Amino acid sequence: MRLAPALGILAALGWFTALLAPPSAASGIMLDDPKGFQGIAWGSSLTAATDLILTETGEHVNGYDLKESPPPLGDAKVESMRFYTYDGAFARVIIRYRGKNTHEQVMVYLQSRFGPIERTPGQMTRGLNQQYNWRGNDTEINLTYDGRGERGFVFVESRTLAPRFNDSLSETGY
Repeated sequence: MRLAPALGILAALGWFTALLAPPSAASGIMLDDPKGFQGIAWGSSLTAATDLILTETGEHVNGYDLKESPPPLGDAKVESMRFYTYDGAFARVIIRYRGKNTHEQVMVYLQSRFGPIERTPGQMTRGLNQQYNWRGNDTEINLTYDGRGERGFVFVESRTLAPRFNDSLSETGY
């Protein structure tokens, strides 16, 4: 019977297509917009913050690291938090973490703090690359997790100031 080889080819094609598929993504409406991060309002100057140190300077963008270890997100211990300003106005925080267990703790924290992720029936919420998004009136949170490398990144940013980061990119991408 020739049906078995045909089914094998279809199964292989299905697996190959799944590998090329875009990462899973889910979003949710932010229940409680923080209008900043850790009590620092969007648009604030970070130059007088005593717990931050300037570590990255540019024409428009400056990056600040915490002098001490970053605080956890709920129960999740994170590797780093870098605070960014655009033309002196606080606009973004990038949080980095590692590990599947840490990722699950970060997800529990974000969903308990900002609301559950909206899951469409049939949507993948596991996989090699996962993306999640919470959007409020002033704040947007984007989480990307690479399951293969077990690395996660959380962007917490001002919806009005963060788009200005794109303004400082050249048209050639360099």
